Amino acid sequence: MGYLAPECVTTGRASKESDVYSFGVVALEIACGRRPVDPKQELRKVRLVEWVWGLYGSGRILEAVDWRLAAGEFDRDQAEQLMIVGLWCCHPDEANRPSIRQVIGVLNFDAPRPSLPSKLPVPMYYAPPLDLCRFTYNTTTTKDGEVGKTDVSYPSYTTGSSTGSAWSGDALLVSRKDDGVPAANPGKIG
Repeated sequence: MGYLAPECVTTGRASKESDVYSFGVVALEIACGRRPVDPKQELRKVRLVEWVWGLYGSGRILEAVDWRLAAGEFDRDQAEQLMIVGLWCCHPDEANRPSIRQVIGVLNFDAPRPSLPSKLPVPMYYAPPLDLCRFTYNTTTTKDGEVGKTDVSYPSYTTGSSTGSAWSGDALLVSRKDDGVPAANPGKIG
């Protein structure tokens, strides 16, 4: 926990962008000297990304630096650069995360620091309308009380001038090959 990008939690899929998120968490761990989730911390500090982002937004990001570094000599610009890059990598919206090439440029002071929002953005995910998730089951029974055929119906939806089934039994049974690409349809419902 703590290393997974928000979209991985909801989709279960990893990507280059989710790897960048994990890299950002590790960068923050290095600079701050603590784990990404620490339930022993006071409530506002439990989640590393949220805590550091809050300090960044109030112009106090260096307060998050590992106290063992703070007690000695360290380069404040480098520490701040590392934490800002870590936050950039941990942006909740995967489309706003940098590439590793961009990260290297900023860490080497070859590119300008990103300008991040002062408050941690809230990730937004698409959820289908509830009426698309309703199914109707009709089961027939024989004279002997045995269950016969079960029919499943799905709501219809309209997009523009075309109408179709919101869910198809074929789509519900699509299997996936190891590479994540949909495989041939193994069968239909019913």
